[in-house]
Amino acid sequence: MIIDGKKIAEDLRQNLKKEISNLKTTVKPCLVVILIGDNPASKIYVKNKEKSAGDVGIKSEVIKFETNISEKDLLKKIEDLNSDNNVHGILVQLPLPKHIDEGKVINTINPIKDVDGFHPVNVGNLSSGNEAMIPCTPLGCYLLLKEVIRDFNGKNVVIIGRSNINGKPMAQLLLRENCTVTVTHSKTKNIEKICREADIIVVAAGKAKILNKNWVNKNSVIIDVGINRILEKGSKKIVGDADFENIKNEVYAITPVPGGVGPMTIACLLKNTLKAYKNQIK
Repeated sequence: MIIDGKKIAEDLRQNLKKEISNLKTTVKPCLVVILIGDNPASKIYVKNKEKSAGDVGIKSEVIKFETNISEKDLLKKIEDLNSDNNVHGILVQLPLPKHIDEGKVINTINPIKDVDGFHPVNVGNLSSGNEAMIPCTPLGCYLLLKEVIRDFNGKNVVIIGRSNINGKPMAQLLLRENCTVTVTHSKTKNIEKICREADIIVVAAGKAKILNKNWVNKNSVIIDVGINRILEKGSKKIVGDADFENIKNEVYAITPVPGGVGPMTIACLLKNTLKAYKNQIK
């Protein structure tokens, strides 16, 4: 089974659009994205986020700064947005220039407006099993898994990668579903054997095609978070961390790259923005 992230994301967007259109208030959800510098990839991501927000009825604003903006001025702008009752979600597009402390920026965003789910308050609440803003990519992965797995109880999960953005929050989400979770990384021994015994593998290693058919079994469900640009047969190609073509017929279900996790990440950003809005309206 190929898990169609495009379709599932579109269904989610349509549901959000319907919910937003039925809101009984004149104040609509508002997302502000801060973009610093001219990173081409970041500009594309922000443009896609802005369009997607508008499509579902979320007011979206992009604030652009030059690369040389001071950390003090950036933090001041975030504080202003924190105080603005008409702004419900704040996102600072990463990566940031080297002279700006990413941790300070994340910590300055009001946790209730932190639609990326990176603030330590949200991280702590997620790990404690409390209500939290969940990072967009792990949330998207979780929703994709729910399309093919009805009962998570006792499922054996292997997560490849331990980043704060993907691996760790993914582990917390699946622990809440009563899965048995193993987080693996570059120092893990016997990783192939560990993966072969898994019901679910979430691979976010940042290495093209690292997950091959020797690492999986016929019942495996593979969620591929990786986005890698490689040169193959003389042309540029985007591939995941899983060797999709050689795995797809060897497993129960798998997400493609592109068209799997990627569309869900932006859809879940919109979902988090609406959630932040509703929390603030309360």
